[in-house]
Amino acid sequence: MNYYFSKTVKGTFEEVIDKVTKGLKEEGFGILTEIDIKETLKKKLNVDFKNYTILGACNPPFAHKALVAEDKIGTMLPCNVIVQEIEPGVMEVAAVNPMASMQAVENEELHEIASQITALLEAIIAKL
Repeated sequence: MNYYFSKTVKGTFEEVIDKVTKGLKEEGFGILTEIDIKETLKKKLNVDFKNYTILGACNPPFAHKALVAEDKIGTMLPCNVIVQEIEPGVMEVAAVNPMASMQAVENEELHEIASQITALLEAIIAKL
């Protein structure tokens, strides 16, 4: 089982981040964190890196269900979605596969929640 799923999308970096954010919102996800890796690496290490942003996505109803089912599951939240520039005008969007990350947790209720979140994230990526 892959720990992520992805799709290549054409457009500018900013356009693709906007599309991803809107797609997530349509399925009930909000963005809790947005980490600009290019900017962070330049600032902290003075190295140049490609356009690469990590979006920390959260679907509050599912997050609540997961936390009730397994109180330490917050260590694996939020669901990260990345947008990275592969070449000018070509971006890769990848999302964590919640089923892969939850494999180590022995909790059937949590596995069902992870399955539902996986389906939502796969659909969002597919629609891009």
